[in-house]
Amino acid sequence: MLLLQLIINGIQVGALYGLTAVGFSLIFGATKIFHFAHGASFAISAYVFYYLYAVLLVWWPISILAACIVVVVFGIALDRYVYGPIQSTDGSFFTIFVGSFGVAVVIQNLIGTIFGRGFISVPSALSKSVELVPGLYVAPTAGIAVVAAVTCFVALQLFLSKTNIGIALRALSESPGLVRTFGLNPRAVSTCAFALGSVLVVPAAVLTSMTSGLNAAIGGRVMLISVAATIVGGVGSLRGAACAGLLLGIAENLALWRFDPQWSEAVTFLILFAFIVLRPSGFFGRVVTS
Repeated sequence: MLLLQLIINGIQVGALYGLTAVGFSLIFGATKIFHFAHGASFAISAYVFYYLYAVLLVWWPISILAACIVVVVFGIALDRYVYGPIQSTDGSFFTIFVGSFGVAVVIQNLIGTIFGRGFISVPSALSKSVELVPGLYVAPTAGIAVVAAVTCFVALQLFLSKTNIGIALRALSESPGLVRTFGLNPRAVSTCAFALGSVLVVPAAVLTSMTSGLNAAIGGRVMLISVAATIVGGVGSLRGAACAGLLLGIAENLALWRFDPQWSEAVTFLILFAFIVLRPSGFFGRVVTS
């Protein structure tokens, strides 16, 4: 029964990992920008929801909507006022990464200053586990996490395949010139990628605030998981990022079956290392030959 419990817990965690990884993979695949501040987007949306819902007692749909708006504005602002100017001058991958890393550090410290650096959580009846059968406990948040992840992923796939902007996003990853054939501005399409990628973290951030809790440094861990899932799934593959996020979540929890808790996070990087050595293209990535 313990094994089944760990698998269920892993599916819940993996669904949340998948959401954040898909958001990062979408931005990186479309714009080739290593958006290290993606973890900061997660932290911002989580703390906005926490403050509105748990502190100010705002109705939860309004709190979630506010978190979506704030994080989308944050993503678009970074694209327009940080990444855009860097690309227009130097434009090197490393320079953009340093700028993004700096923004993430600033956000982490701002959150720590405002909310403190200890763990906080959002009290909710949804996070209380119910005994389904003797020895097996499942919280409603587990089902919500899976439904939210599947719904967001299906909606994103339909958007990318059925709308002109979605098709332009896919074209942007290949060549900005292709985007112009649709009569669209590559800069505007890039902004759309940041908006979509940023809003995808909100369901995961909200559910994380109700389950495992938050701290000011949570963005760094989210970013590491997102990068690992993107590489394991295959760079540029949204389906791969989603599957890899699920794999990493299940693997981390199954590690608790045989190893001490401190080894749980190490499993993620053991899997990442194995893929880098044995299958660098990931689950669904394309092998590039020269």
